[in-house]
Amino acid sequence: MEGKVFLCQYWIWVMLLLGQLHGYKSCVEKEREALLELKKYIASITKEYPDSVLFAWTNDTKSDCCLWEEIKCNRTSGRVTEIAFGPLDLNENSLLNLSLLHPFEDVRSLNLSMSRFGYLPPRSFYTEGRFYGFFDDVEGYKSLRRLRNLEILDLSSNRFNNSIIPFLSAATSLTTLFLRDNYMDGPFPAKELRDLTNLELLDLSINRFNGTIPTQELSALMKLKALDLSDNEFSGSIQLQGICKLKNMEELDLSRNKLVGQLPTCLTGLAGLRVLELSSNQLAGNMPASLGSLESLEYLSLFDNNFEGFFSLGLLSNLTELRVLKLGSNSNSLQVALPEGSWNPKFQLNAIVLKSCNLAKIPQFLLQQKGLRLVDLSDNKITGNFPTWLLENYTELQVLCLQKNYLTSFQLPKSTHNLTFLDLSANEFRHLFPENIGWILPQLMVMNVSSNEFQGNLPSSLKNMTEIISLDLSYNRFQGKIPKGFLKNSVEVLKLSHNKLSGEIILFEEEHYSNKILELLLDNNQFTGEIEQGFRRLHLLAILDISNNSLSGVIPSWIGELQILTLLLLSNNSLEGEIPISLFNTSTLSLLDLSANKLSGEIPSHVKSSNPLVLLLQDNNLSGAIPDDLL
Repeated sequence: MEGKVFLCQYWIWVMLLLGQLHGYKSCVEKEREALLELKKYIASITKEYPDSVLFAWTNDTKSDCCLWEEIKCNRTSGRVTEIAFGPLDLNENSLLNLSLLHPFEDVRSLNLSMSRFGYLPPRSFYTEGRFYGFFDDVEGYKSLRRLRNLEILDLSSNRFNNSIIPFLSAATSLTTLFLRDNYMDGPFPAKELRDLTNLELLDLSINRFNGTIPTQELSALMKLKALDLSDNEFSGSIQLQGICKLKNMEELDLSRNKLVGQLPTCLTGLAGLRVLELSSNQLAGNMPASLGSLESLEYLSLFDNNFEGFFSLGLLSNLTELRVLKLGSNSNSLQVALPEGSWNPKFQLNAIVLKSCNLAKIPQFLLQQKGLRLVDLSDNKITGNFPTWLLENYTELQVLCLQKNYLTSFQLPKSTHNLTFLDLSANEFRHLFPENIGWILPQLMVMNVSSNEFQGNLPSSLKNMTEIISLDLSYNRFQGKIPKGFLKNSVEVLKLSHNKLSGEIILFEEEHYSNKILELLLDNNQFTGEIEQGFRRLHLLAILDISNNSLSGVIPSWIGELQILTLLLLSNNSLEGEIPISLFNTSTLSLLDLSANKLSGEIPSHVKSSNPLVLLLQDNNLSGAIPDDLL
């Protein structure tokens, strides 16, 4: 009986599976062969290990190309609809042969982006390994018109320049075009894209376009919903009349350019605008009261400009969809005011930045905001106590920036909080630092309390911050020895400069030390003893400053083994003996300051630094001739 039940269940599962597969068709053989031709071409322009390129694209006739990595197909027709290449390491000046894409008549998405495969360093670090342009020996600039169903084209994070614009003008079916993080420059040739009338999203951010924004030409793209021109070099007066004609516009990002003038009031006619990002320009004048009429607005960012005058947050009261608000000015002439009495706006913010807004107190309406994750009220005139209630009320708060104010008392809540970023630098705290900070804020990744007058010993509870990456306690009045086990393996930047710390510098326990440190600043304290062996383990150290202490002994030769050390400052100590030759055999050092010590002997030669070396050796007991390679 049990066997019959099992057999019945088995056939039910088989029938269900067949039902799911009904109508599914494997890839078209013609397109499978075309993918292999495309792979062959990509391998031919790859610098190293061409056999590993698109490894899953196999010549096995039993392999269904619709199941290959980076490929998607229509389940019914079996035709390829999406193509991506994954991470590539191409030869310099590599071009993509567009004719190899012509067999894919139903392709809707083509992704050549490198940015989606993890962190990419700044452009100067990856000058090779990316596409430079297109070519098609038969169709020429009209090549992409063959892909009649192409809707999404992502060319982000390559080395494309303006030469590809004529090719793009033929892709008239496009609705989405990403060109961010490339090498396009000069005036933006918007006229050449006027035929892309189906375009809804255009991203040209992180390029080198300059001159004025061609807003009149952009007005031809009537279906445009999202435009990102951020991180370019656009300049001149911010004339947006053409963009204001694009009534479907929902997202506009012109941040981090060099635009000047007053905020165009015509923007308030874009009723569907959800994102307005104009930060980090040189806009001036008053913020228009008509911003309050943008009822669909979810994200408003105008900080890091030169706005002035009076602006009341009450004007934004009815923006029920607002989630992110960022205001501020570099002019010190912007006064952001709150409505008098109990103000209860209709929005619920996730992030608020009111930087350099001449605030005298922390806005009380924040008590009514239920989902705050970021609060930045830096560079204001806020006095009194640290707002413990922000941590008590908002368990999801991640970032709190209150630097450059006039706060005088720092008390912590009683309960543990998961805050990850705290900046209280440049206030007026003049009391003992909270001993329990490591227990109350154990998840901190960045903490900056520099430029205050915190007193007492470094709290031993700092050892409980197991996630800390950057810790800045400099320019205070901390004293005593550094607690044992002070550093965790997560620390990359540690700044203890300009305090009254003393004793030997023992940052590392034998069984537990940080080997990720990039920057270590211990200068202007009262440390004594010799340079300990623990520094030898810091293989990633780029900056070491232990100047202006009372260190003695010799400079250990192993310091030259720190392979990426760029700045080494040991001045104003009592170091003696000869200068280790190893310091002059490192190729990365650009500043070596050994001045005001008791060093003796001759100055070594054999300098092989790849960078110009600034060498400071005055006020020592050195003798002999100055090596020719230093002159």
